[in-house]
Amino acid sequence: QVQLVESGGGLVQAGGSLRLSCVASGRTFSSYTMGWFRQAPGKEREFVAAISGSGGSTYYADSVKGRFTISRDNAKNTLYLQMNSLKPEDTAVYYCAADPRLNIGIRIRGAYDYWGQGTQVTVSS
Repeated sequence: QVQLVESGGGLVQAGGSLRLSCVASGRTFSSYTMGWFRQAPGKEREFVAAISGSGGSTYYADSVKGRFTISRDNAKNTLYLQMNSLKPEDTAVYYCAADPRLNIGIRIRGAYDYWGQGTQVTVSS
């Protein structure tokens, strides 16, 4: 079992930055891949970024590549998402997720069994 708690969301103007955090507990944090997803009102939950257990491999959705950076601190059991150059279309609830079934794929929502409660990010124009 893995428990996840996100924080760091808020209201920011377009062009601004936010850093989200996700603290994990329950299993050896460095042993599993972690991901960030987001869900805007009326839309499906979509993949944002993922990172391998060691942090050596990262993956991004095209819509955030070059603006967002995923990272992790295994000593602190914490996952991060640094979001720069934010746009109004980045407005969503952001969720961290843990330990995807790799045969399904790290970009697929259904691959993940463990989710945080979500943190709201609102970008004003």
